[in-house]
Amino acid sequence: MKSVFVMALAVAWPVAAIETPHPFDARDLVTMDRVGDPALSPDGKTVVFSVRETDYVADKVLNGIWVVPMAGGASRRITDKTLNASSPRWSADGGSVYFLAPKEGTSQFWQVDAKGGAAHALSSVAFDVNSFKLSPDGKRALLSIDVFPECASSADAIACTKRKLDARDADKASGTVHDKIFVRHWDAWADGRRSQLFIADIGGDGKIGGELRLLSKGIDGDLPSKPFGDDSEYAFSPDGAMVYFNARIAGTNEPSSTNFDIYSVPADGSSTPKNLTADNPACDGWPLPSADGKTLYYLAMKRAGFEADRFGIMALDLATGTKRELDPQWDRSASALKESADGKSLYTTTDDWGDHALLAVDIASGKVTRLVASGSVVGFDVGRKGLVVVRQDFQHPADVYTAAADGKGLRQITHFNTDRLKDIRFGDAEFFTFKGHGGDTVQGYVVKPVGYRKGEKYPVAFIIHGGPHGAMNNDFHYRWNPQTYAGQGFAVVAINFHGSTGYGQAFTDAISGESGGAPLEDLKLGWTAAQQKYAFLDGNRACALGASYGGFMAYWIAGVWKEPWKCIVAHDGVFDSRLMSYATDELWFDEWDHNGRTQYEDPALYETFNPVNHVKDWRVPMLVVHSDQDFNVPLDQGLGAFTALQRRGIPSEFLHFPDENHWIVKPHNSVLWHDTVNAWLKRWTAAEK
Repeated sequence: MKSVFVMALAVAWPVAAIETPHPFDARDLVTMDRVGDPALSPDGKTVVFSVRETDYVADKVLNGIWVVPMAGGASRRITDKTLNASSPRWSADGGSVYFLAPKEGTSQFWQVDAKGGAAHALSSVAFDVNSFKLSPDGKRALLSIDVFPECASSADAIACTKRKLDARDADKASGTVHDKIFVRHWDAWADGRRSQLFIADIGGDGKIGGELRLLSKGIDGDLPSKPFGDDSEYAFSPDGAMVYFNARIAGTNEPSSTNFDIYSVPADGSSTPKNLTADNPACDGWPLPSADGKTLYYLAMKRAGFEADRFGIMALDLATGTKRELDPQWDRSASALKESADGKSLYTTTDDWGDHALLAVDIASGKVTRLVASGSVVGFDVGRKGLVVVRQDFQHPADVYTAAADGKGLRQITHFNTDRLKDIRFGDAEFFTFKGHGGDTVQGYVVKPVGYRKGEKYPVAFIIHGGPHGAMNNDFHYRWNPQTYAGQGFAVVAINFHGSTGYGQAFTDAISGESGGAPLEDLKLGWTAAQQKYAFLDGNRACALGASYGGFMAYWIAGVWKEPWKCIVAHDGVFDSRLMSYATDELWFDEWDHNGRTQYEDPALYETFNPVNHVKDWRVPMLVVHSDQDFNVPLDQGLGAFTALQRRGIPSEFLHFPDENHWIVKPHNSVLWHDTVNAWLKRWTAAEK
C-alpha cells in the first residue's frame, strides 16, 4: 500500500511550483526532454536527432524527430508531435529522413521530407519492425522483424508467422510449452520467434516494393541482439553488395553463452550467411566496413563467457582474411565504431576515469586520443568537416554539440531544457581518489547538498552502483541521479569500486569471484576517505542504497558492515545466491562470477558471499524495492529479503511495481520510487531534537 505521505506528495505537485526556483527533484528528472541518436546529413550541414518528451499527466512519453543546422540556429521538429517517431536516418540524397513509428498498433518504417510535412509509412508488416538500415545508394533497406524459425524456409516467413500467431490467439488454452532456455529474458517471455534480417527494395515513390527477402537464413539467433541491440549490429558494404551482421547462435546454451560472431551474406540473398569469426569463442560484434570496402572493423573480446571482458578493435582484411587488433596497448573497452572522413581514424566511446569519453583511434598506430574533455558522450556522428556529439554531465541533461574532427571547439547547438534549468538549483560535485583494495587508486565523488553552507554537516546518501561492471560517471542519469538526493538536502558519496569500468581491465576483472570482498573493502575505505576529506559529511546520519549489484551489496553489508548506516535501500538485488543461479535469465554473468562453475557443481562456492546466510546479523532498517517484470533478478529475491526483515522484527517496507522491469521507467512510477526512497532516508537520518 502506498503510504499517505507519498500519496500526498504526488497529489500536491502544482505546476506553478516547478516555475519557481527550487532544488532539483524527481519531478524535474522525469519531465526533462531527452536528446539522443544524432546523425549528420550527407552534405554535413544538418543534424537530425530524436527528442523524448514526457506527458506526465498521461504518464507516457513521446518521441519526435528534430533537425538543427550544424552551424547552429533554431532546432525544428519535422514529425508530428503525436507520431512517437524514433531512430532517424538520412536518405542518400539528404532530402528526406527515415524513421520508426507506430501505425495501427505496430512499429513500422516511415519517411518524411527533411523540411517537414506529412510523414508516410513505407511498410505495413503484420508486426513490429524492430530496427532498420538503409543501403548506401538509398534503394534498399534492411529491416529486423520477429518471425518463427520454422517459417524461415517458407516463401513468406512473415505471412507464415502471422498464421501461427493467429492460430495461437484462437486457441482458448493459455499455456505454452518450452523445451529450452531462455524461457524469459529481461522483461519478456519467449514466444518462439527470433528477430531476423530482411531486405526490402525502396521504389522511386519511396515506398517498399515487392516481397521482403530473408537474409539471415539458418541463423538461430536474434538480429540485432536482445534486449538492447540496435542497427549498429549490422551494416551494408559501401557498394551495397554485401551485408555484415553479428549474432549469437542460440542452440541449447544461449543463457550461458557470450559467443557472438560476425557473418557476411550477399545482399541479394543468393547464398546463406558465412561466419567470419568462428575462430574466436568469445564475443565479436558491431561490424563497420571501411569506406573503401577493403577492411571490416569490429569489436572483439577474448574470454568466452565473460560479459565485461575488454572489447579490442579488430581489422579484418576482406581480401586475405587476415585479422589484427588495432589497439592492443589501450587498456579500455571500445564501443560501436565510426570511421573518420579521411579513413585514418576510428571514433568510439568508453568509460574513462569518471567520464564516458569520445576518443579517436589512429588506425595505423593504434594511438588513442581523447576528444571531449569531460562529461559523458551518449551519441555521436562523424562528417567530412567535423563531429556532432550528444553530451551530458552532472548539471546538464543531454544536448547536441559540434566540434572539429580533433574534438576542438566544442560548441552547444541545442538547448532543450534551458527554460526548466534556469529555475533549478543543483549541488556541486567533486571527484576524489584514495588507496583502495590492494593499494590500488580508486575514484569516487561527492556531491554537496543544494543550499550547502560551509561549516554545517549534512546527512549522506551513500550510493552503490549496479552492474557491477559500470560506474557512477559524470553524467545526467535518468534513474540514479545523485542530484535528486542533493536536492533533498543530502550530501552524496559514490565509489567506483573494483569491478567498475573506466579504470583498466585488471580493475574490472578484480570483482570476479570477489563480489563481496574487494568491492566491499573499497566501499569501506572510500567511506572513510570521504569523511576525512569532506568535513560536511555527517557520518552518524548516513544511509546506503543501491540497485542490481548495488542491491546485492545492500543486502550483503546489512549482515557484514552494518555499523555506519541508519538505513538501507535495496532495489532489485540478489538476496540468495543459490536461487539466483537457477532463476536468473542470463546465466553467463552468475557462472563467470563463480569461476565458471554452477551451483550444483560447487555448492560451497555459492555460499561465500551469500547474503541469506547473514540474516541473523541484520539490524538496520531497510526499504526493499522489486518489480514483477524483472527477470534478471527475479521478484522472489526481494520478497525473500522483505520476509526475512519482517520475521526479524526489523523496521522495513516493501515497494512493489507490477509493471516495471529491472529499471523503473514510467514517469509516475519513477516519482513514486523517489518519494518513497527519500521519505525512508529522511525518516532515519533526521537530526535528533
